[in-house]
Amino acid sequence: MGLLQDKKALITGSSRGLGKEIVRRYIEEGCEVWGLCTKPSQAKEELEAFASEKGTAFHEIYANCGNADELTATVKAALADAGSFDILVNNAGITRDGLSFRMKKQDWDDVLAVNLTASFLTCQIISSDMIKKRVGSIINMSSIVGLRGQGGQVNYAASKAGLIGFSKSLAKEVGSRNVRVNVIAPGFIETDMTDAIPEEARKNWLETIPLKRGGRPIDVANVAVFLGSDLSTYITAQVLGVDGGMGA
Repeated sequence: MGLLQDKKALITGSSRGLGKEIVRRYIEEGCEVWGLCTKPSQAKEELEAFASEKGTAFHEIYANCGNADELTATVKAALADAGSFDILVNNAGITRDGLSFRMKKQDWDDVLAVNLTASFLTCQIISSDMIKKRVGSIINMSSIVGLRGQGGQVNYAASKAGLIGFSKSLAKEVGSRNVRVNVIAPGFIETDMTDAIPEEARKNWLETIPLKRGGRPIDVANVAVFLGSDLSTYITAQVLGVDGGMGA
C-alpha cells in the first residue's frame, strides 16, 4: 500500500518541472490527483496513463492563477468533483526578473498574484473544507530566495517570503482542527528553468552548495510525499529546505 493510498490531492502548476514530478510521485503512492495548470498540457495523457497503471486517476483542470475569479471558480468546481481533498500543494509560480529600480509595476503585480495571492485563494477554499473534516495537509512551495533574497528578483523573493509568513500564520489558525500547513523551500533544482542559466553562473552557484550538486525534481517531490502522508502528522508551520545545505 502506498503512503498516499486512497487520498485525494489538488496540485497547482502540475504540467511540468517540480509540479509534474510531485504529481507522478503522488500517483505512485496511490493518490488520486487533480492537477491544475493554465491550459491543456503535453503531460496530460502521460499522467492519465500512469495513474491508470497504478490503479488511481489523474484529472487535469485549468485556470490562470493570476485571475482570481477564474481560479476560484475552478478550485470550487474541483472540490465539488472530488468531494474533498486530503492534500493541497500550491506549486504554481512565475518569475519576472529585473532590478528593482527598473521593474515595471505589472511585473511586480503578476508575480505576487500567481505566487502568493493564488495560494491564499486556494487555501481559503480548501482549508475551509479540511476544517470541517478535521484533517488535511497543505504544502506551499516557497524557495531559498524567499529566505535569503536574490538580486534581480525582488518580486519573486517577496512573494516567496510572504508565502512563508502566510503559511506559518495559517498553520496557527487551522491547527486545532488537525489541519497542517508546511512549506518546502527548494534551492538549486535542475529543471528547464535552470538549464537556461549560463555555465559560469551555474558553476559559481554549485560552489555555494555543500553537497556540490544541484537537486533533482524528485528530491522535492519526495518531501512533498512525506508532508502529505501520515508520516508527518505532528509536523506543521515548518519550512523544509531542499537545497543540499545551501541555506544553512
